[in-house]
Amino acid sequence: MSLQRRGLMAGAASLALARPALAQPASARVLKYVPQTDLTVIDPVMTTAYITRHHSLMVYDQLYGMDSRLQPQPQMVEGHTLENDGLLWKFRLREGLAFHDGEPVRGVDCIASIRRWASRDALGQVLMSRVAEMAPDGDRGFAIRLRQRFGPMLETLAKIGPSALFIMPARIAAAEGTRAITETVGSGPFKFVPGERVVGAKVVYERNAAYRPRESGEPDWAAGPKRVFFDRVEWHVMPDPGTAASALMNGEMDWWENPPNDLVPLLRRSRDVVVERASPLGTFGTGVFNCLHPPFDKPAVRRAVLRAMSQQDFMTAAAGADPSLWRTGVGVFTPETPLATQAGIEAITAPRDLARSRAELRAAGYNGETIVMMAPSDQQVLSALGEVGRDLFVRLGMNVDYVVSDWGTLVQRRAKKDPPAQGGWNFFHTTWNGLDGINPGIMQFLRANGDGAWFGWPTVPALEAARLAWFDAPHMEAQRENAETIQRIVFEEAPYLPSGQFFSTSAWRRGLTGVVPAIYAFWGIRRG
Repeated sequence: MSLQRRGLMAGAASLALARPALAQPASARVLKYVPQTDLTVIDPVMTTAYITRHHSLMVYDQLYGMDSRLQPQPQMVEGHTLENDGLLWKFRLREGLAFHDGEPVRGVDCIASIRRWASRDALGQVLMSRVAEMAPDGDRGFAIRLRQRFGPMLETLAKIGPSALFIMPARIAAAEGTRAITETVGSGPFKFVPGERVVGAKVVYERNAAYRPRESGEPDWAAGPKRVFFDRVEWHVMPDPGTAASALMNGEMDWWENPPNDLVPLLRRSRDVVVERASPLGTFGTGVFNCLHPPFDKPAVRRAVLRAMSQQDFMTAAAGADPSLWRTGVGVFTPETPLATQAGIEAITAPRDLARSRAELRAAGYNGETIVMMAPSDQQVLSALGEVGRDLFVRLGMNVDYVVSDWGTLVQRRAKKDPPAQGGWNFFHTTWNGLDGINPGIMQFLRANGDGAWFGWPTVPALEAARLAWFDAPHMEAQRENAETIQRIVFEEAPYLPSGQFFSTSAWRRGLTGVVPAIYAFWGIRRG
């Protein structure tokens, strides 16, 4: 133990003797967390990075919360009424909701937040295409009048996968969705403390004493009362996994979001650490092509790469040699969910033939262009996927400029549409929670309408039409047929590479209870 730490502990002990009324030392009221990476973007509309979603769940609140059965439950709202044959939705907010600046949450705030979020989110864009009008209904209410029915209304308002819908003051939400906000004011259970932000090292949140949880129910993912039992939550960024493992086992940290699989056996041997699978739906990978610029503006080039890849290579690199920790033969939708299908799966399961693939690549129009491939240095899984992707490109005879940076820098660069030689890019890998692959409505990377699409900006009219058709599918059988159509188009047009599914873990000190690793929520957790 360092002298500094001994001094701090001695000081805390003296304080406890001088003030016996304190029920627990100050350190016991602080939760220390090791996030997947540093927080570089605070605007939940500007990015689909999960670290920003985790941040936003703390400081903002949602109109509806998604529970573990994937059912939306009222959160900020008391409830809703449905009129005019499903074309008029009326919502009423719970009493006493207030933003961190003391201003009450009003219907106009909800409307402004929905508009800004929907300007960039794929699901939100479909909703707004069917909205005739949104208007406040008194201070605590608002109404949405539709031109055409929109079945997944509540699922849309409860969307938890990035970018999730969070409510912020109208004065902030008035900003264009293409311009990042710089002020973090929510109505959620925690307040962001920008004055203690240390780039690359630390992010701090304090309990919002004015927050009013729902009065009934139990916490269930993003639904139920969000009761906070810590005065302060500190995120300590630790890019080195060995350092993070030691800090957790020594009690210096309370919770580590995503330890790599190769360290899980070590953590399991510690009697003071709990290790659990983070999500029953796992995580799936996507290799993202920039479809605006050569060579990946050509579907045939993308298709040649897709048919040359091996999901087993990607998943072994990401999750280790134990096949129980990953799955191959993974198509568009999360395995073992209702829309998962084997349609066209031979595109990724047939035997690989690199000589044939090199010939296909040349015939498709690859002319030796340099591939600017981005990869993060501070996320082990994405770094491993990047190495496999680079090796694949090289073995296919492609020229690769492998650009390694921290994840935050990559997130900022991927938003650029400039040519690769002018600061843009050609390719990168990312991953998604299995929850974000269960239907076309929430899958950002399935959007294929050019400039309105997710990063990579593919233009595939048939895919976009099939995705939109899902919203009007009258029953599950029709939805499954739609899913088969979507998957066949993806394997033919290859707007992205499906790199497989793996299962990750989360680890925390045994004294913590109420941990919800499926969404990394910080309410409901207590010590002892």
